[in-house]
Amino acid sequence: MTAIIDKNKCTGCETCVDECPAAAITMENDKAVVNNDLCVDCGSCVDVCPAEAITME
Repeated sequence: MTAIIDKNKCTGCETCVDECPAAAITMENDKAVVNNDLCVDCGSCVDVCPAEAITME
């Protein structure tokens, strides 16, 4: 499983970037992007996203 970010829902708040223990999430064009090679599938980003833009798939 890896974190999937819905670009239409992402508000660019960067909460997930700050929360990610693996530093797998960065910002590009004001939207969060997940580096699948770094993602450790912990789900922390899903729990903190205020826009509910992140799911685990």
